[in-house]
Amino acid sequence: MATHRIRPNSVLPARRESLSLQTADGLRLVAELAFPPSGEPVATMICLHPLPIAGGMMDSHVFRKAAARLPALAQIAVLRFNTRGTASAHGRSEGEFDEAQAERYDVAAAIEYAEFADLPQIWLVGWSFGTDLAVMYGNDPAIVGAILLSPPLRYSQDSHLEEWHESGKPLIAIVPEHDDYLRPAEARERFAVAPLFEVVAVADGKHLWVGQAEEVLDLIVARLNPTATPLPDTWDGEMELEAPPLTADA
Repeated sequence: MATHRIRPNSVLPARRESLSLQTADGLRLVAELAFPPSGEPVATMICLHPLPIAGGMMDSHVFRKAAARLPALAQIAVLRFNTRGTASAHGRSEGEFDEAQAERYDVAAAIEYAEFADLPQIWLVGWSFGTDLAVMYGNDPAIVGAILLSPPLRYSQDSHLEEWHESGKPLIAIVPEHDDYLRPAEARERFAVAPLFEVVAVADGKHLWVGQAEEVLDLIVARLNPTATPLPDTWDGEMELEAPPLTADA
């Protein structure tokens, strides 16, 4: 069996299913669920993507790579979707961007689907705009915890952080050293209202994590399935290569 180096556009085997999530206010959202190629997942990550009006989508590179690798490498189920009005190679979700207001229904629809499908150990993983959605709307009984990549804390308030703190659920902020919006020292100040929260500073990191997806994925897997870290950089078996989407990440 051939051994392949895992590259940025590598797609490892998985059981993938295109989905349509139904929101409580009547919209259909484009989604995909990627399962491990064999056996049951040990954990689930629901991806909440970056700002759609700046190019963010379910195919933004960290989440695209998560769906391409983590089912096979870490036995993690990956549920991605486009929030209302967001388009990607998978299609366009109905509705229009609502500045983190009506998107509450989008987050609820994804959590409801994961519950209905009996997915195990459900975590939210937000990135940029998606971190605000996780903090504001993700403190749900079905959710184990949340991981926040490059959190700007643009829409979420201290009251949302306090509610997470009161829940006792883990909330981990992964903050790049050179972030455009919130750097590690400031993040520690903002998260001080909930002292049980954890801020993980990533040296030389930047908001879009270009060239650092592997490090980010390792940090995610360390929470969801610690036995699978560090993630390997090679794969023994079949592997596909896909062209990355042309839309910029944000």
